[in-house]
Amino acid sequence: MSNTEKIKMSEEQEELDGIKKEILREIGEYNKERDQIKSLLGKLGGKSYSKLDTVINIAFLLFISFFFVLEITTHWLPSFISLEVSVLLVSIKIVWMIHSQHKFNHFQFWILNSIEYRMNQIAARIKKIEKEISSIQKSL
Repeated sequence: MSNTEKIKMSEEQEELDGIKKEILREIGEYNKERDQIKSLLGKLGGKSYSKLDTVINIAFLLFISFFFVLEITTHWLPSFISLEVSVLLVSIKIVWMIHSQHKFNHFQFWILNSIEYRMNQIAARIKKIEKEISSIQKSL
């Protein structure tokens, strides 16, 4: 083997090592991002209600309890009216819960869609790098 061939092989080996280091760095970044996203999704799914949701829950509970106690003790309103008001409040609460779940599902879909897009980008880059590595190895 001549000196130029050795230098060429050495340069190709250095380039291959550089590509490997870049791949390992990108894999490390990917794992870091994946862990951050897992953490974020875990917080979303496991986190208790926000302060606003807690206040709204307490307000609905107080209103329904108020009408119930008022009906039992004073008969201030006819029974069917207090019952209808209570059913209305419960219906509003159900709509509020559906709305909150819809917001959560939308955010979760957005996060998962972003993850999928990023994974597709990374997969394409890995395929490109693998082709480059295989072409370099064939030339050695």
